Amino acid sequence: MKKIIQEFKEFAIKGNVIDLAVGVIIGGAFGKIVTSLVNDIIMPPIGRMLGGADFKDLFINLGSDKPLPEGVTMDSIHTLTDATKNGVAVIAYGQFINVLLDFLIVAACIFMLVKGINILRRMKPEEAAAPAEPTEKECPYCLSQIPIKATRCKHCTSVLEEGTAVSN
Repeated sequence: MKKIIQEFKEFAIKGNVIDLAVGVIIGGAFGKIVTSLVNDIIMPPIGRMLGGADFKDLFINLGSDKPLPEGVTMDSIHTLTDATKNGVAVIAYGQFINVLLDFLIVAACIFMLVKGINILRRMKPEEAAAPAEPTEKECPYCLSQIPIKATRCKHCTSVLEEGTAVSN
């Protein structure tokens, strides 16, 4: 039992639990935004183009096995709310279309997010800048630093041969 508690602490401390919680919360909020976008922005113009229909109320009436309340006829049921309130079996394809659009928008957003992350992962880090050309070299006699073009050491006055070792 003690080992399981220790493993859980390590799991929680690594940040996986917090990352997961943040993802779920943001995902839930994003889902609400997409649902509102579909129901309040996208579907009303489409419904208007289809003769003013509200997509939430589009359904196929399958009829009822039980008797309808007094004063209610199958012809008087015009909305999904009326049908469900009176126990009429329906296929609510308007709701299905809304949910399908929700899903497609969320899927497209997730696809774009993953695509962007993959592009960032593929980007190579900037190549390390090439080391600057050395401006000094080491005198092989006194080991002092002198300008790279010097032919004589300013410290020990030794004459330097061409191609003397260069120090960084």
